[in-house]
Amino acid sequence: MYDVAIIGFGPTGAVAAGMLGKMGVKTLVLDRSETIYDKPRAIALDHEIMRVFQHLGVARAIAPYVAPYPASEYRGVDGRIIKRLDAAPPPNPLGWPPNLSFTQPPVEAALRAGAQVHDSVHIRLGVEVEGLAPSTDFVTLALRGESGLTSEQARYVIACDGANSTVRRLAKLDLEDLDFDEPWLVVDVTVSPEALDRLPTVNVQYCEPSRPATYVVGPGNHRRWEIMLHEDEDPLQFADESAVWKMLERWVTPADAAIWRSATYRFHALVASTWHQGHVFIAGDAAHQQPPFLGQGMCQGVRDAVNLTWKLEAVLGGRANASLLDTYEVERSEHVRTLTNTIKALGRFVCERDLTKAIARDEKLIAEMGGSVKTALRQDLIPSLVSGFLSSVQHAAVGTMFPQPRIAPKGELMDDNTECGLRLIVCDAVLDEDVAFVQRKKTSWPPSVVRICGIETTQGASKIADILDLTELDNVASDWFSRHQCVAALIRPDNYVFGVARDTAAINRLLDEADEKLAGQRAPSCVG
Repeated sequence: MYDVAIIGFGPTGAVAAGMLGKMGVKTLVLDRSETIYDKPRAIALDHEIMRVFQHLGVARAIAPYVAPYPASEYRGVDGRIIKRLDAAPPPNPLGWPPNLSFTQPPVEAALRAGAQVHDSVHIRLGVEVEGLAPSTDFVTLALRGESGLTSEQARYVIACDGANSTVRRLAKLDLEDLDFDEPWLVVDVTVSPEALDRLPTVNVQYCEPSRPATYVVGPGNHRRWEIMLHEDEDPLQFADESAVWKMLERWVTPADAAIWRSATYRFHALVASTWHQGHVFIAGDAAHQQPPFLGQGMCQGVRDAVNLTWKLEAVLGGRANASLLDTYEVERSEHVRTLTNTIKALGRFVCERDLTKAIARDEKLIAEMGGSVKTALRQDLIPSLVSGFLSSVQHAAVGTMFPQPRIAPKGELMDDNTECGLRLIVCDAVLDEDVAFVQRKKTSWPPSVVRICGIETTQGASKIADILDLTELDNVASDWFSRHQCVAALIRPDNYVFGVARDTAAINRLLDEADEKLAGQRAPSCVG
């Protein structure tokens, strides 16, 4: 019997497999396809996802296929800039550029390779799931492959099998329509050097009522156009490349570019009403679909995978009550719904088809900018976690990502120097005696203790072996502690802040609260 079975080996499934493999969880991965889809679909990442790839050990392998994601300019009816989004300048709080573009097939291959190195991960390709038979403690999967009908058992199942998820249907989990449904043509193109010089160097949202469109700068000579279709246009007509080139002629022609992929979609906003049925969980496109106007589709699937896998490992390892798994839906559903509403608003902004309303929109936004273009930060649009496995003591830092400073002397990133479980991270004002008790506490999941000191701090290394002292080079953590007026933060394995302590006296209360939320009738250990 496996601890976890993952259905679907796309990016979400590959990240889930890599996370579980790194934690030593006995995992089965199944996918109906024996090969990776060889054309790009997702095109954008953010720094949270790169931090996950760093943790999985694949960041170096994917580096050749990733590039900085430039600013996004929203151009109105007459071509003027009416809105601008960009990333904050360095230093990068999570250790990576806030926004990146990427080429999916080689990145997906690297994610699969990263999962395959773990002895605890077993992969079967060319296999389809035909049935689910849940029991109290495990799920039996009916599988069909070259050898005919077989079965496997797993204590938990994660379905990452896409928008048309078989497992979601078998588990009778419904999707809720969040009221966005628009037809678009998506075209990925490789462009000649001469044509690149004529194209914009930034991403552009053409907010034109006659034909809204999006232009995305991908790595190298990869460019993407997303072009809204009229409702009376037959999507089937764009199976003919000549019709596609007609749509692209404003920017490129067959003389200076080649079509890599062309497809028509209806951009949807959907989210599962319920994210699990017993021991069966859904993730990625199986659980939600959102319009692409902020480039967060694949990012959301990776967040699902990371959120769920550390909780599964904690339950399987006997450090948490199975009720911890209920917080997966609580946290991820709310996050997805909030971000989807933001993306819908951007989409409706771009997709305004009424000329009079579009002109009024433009004039209003230009007036608000006061004559000069003002830039909003993309990451300010990404919500925090607001409920779930979080401290009940209200604080602005709770549910946000803890920063990842670069560490002296070589500039390595913090996560490469620390354990990946629960971490109590303290500032340099916290003395040895303030945290010496942590490892002596009888808790279900003792956190590791990390003290981050500024480059100018004179405090020497800890005299207590259980405290790891790190010196940061860029002050992103020191600034974080100062800004949030706290001395300690309890960090979850997914790098989200469980809670903070405003002073050393509150550290013990913070740890007790986390233990209370983890404790109870814990599941027996069954990892391996």
